[in-house]
Amino acid sequence: MLDVIKHADVTELSLSRPPANALTQELLERLLGAHEVAVAEGARAIIISGSENMFSAGLDVPVLLAKNRAEIEEFWLTFFTLLNNVAKSVIPVGAAITGHAPAGGMVLALYCDFRVASRGDFKLGLNEVSVGLPVSRNVLYALESAIGQRRAAWHASSGELISPQQAYDIGLVDVLADSPAEVVAACLRRAEQLLALPQVAMNRTRLAAKSSLLDMSAEKSSYVRLAVDAWFSDEAQDMMRLMVEKLSK
Repeated sequence: MLDVIKHADVTELSLSRPPANALTQELLERLLGAHEVAVAEGARAIIISGSENMFSAGLDVPVLLAKNRAEIEEFWLTFFTLLNNVAKSVIPVGAAITGHAPAGGMVLALYCDFRVASRGDFKLGLNEVSVGLPVSRNVLYALESAIGQRRAAWHASSGELISPQQAYDIGLVDVLADSPAEVVAACLRRAEQLLALPQVAMNRTRLAAKSSLLDMSAEKSSYVRLAVDAWFSDEAQDMMRLMVEKLSK
């Protein structure tokens, strides 16, 4: 479900949950724990990667649809906790987007300090509204920080998925690698740029640059409540069940 690979001072946390690295309660908990362990063991940077052609397809809707309200509340609390922990990490965290990254996959990458994606026929973006789920205010703020308020408003409201080249052009990703196999190496080079700098100054500046996002993301209870209510709305339930039905065919 999660492979831990050490590259000298950088620890790679590689999502390994075929076929789509979809996010479940267990996978979120493993990511949280692996981040904590990497920091405790002295890693100076972390990379979150996916498998070839697939970073993460986002939430595992077929699995989560079977959960009751308390379980869904726990899931959203863990998800927002993971986002917050990644954003406030005492060491840099990069996203090696090795393929498709819609919805929750792109959200996870958004909270990283930098994002490297692969050229190719892949789709990236926040398409939550297509299954009846609104994008939460903290996630919108992270998107706005990356691509600007006006563009973020359209991107999130339309549920548009875009190519890696389009994502690079608007600032959603920072670097494009030529293929999925080259993404991790490019992400490591990006991390090494930061690690070559005086560490206290770099990390303080990195966190100061995200202070507004950290302030907004710290209060998780309201986001959890709104996410749970949206999840169990008639519209979302109908759209997600329709999506699962299409996937099963």
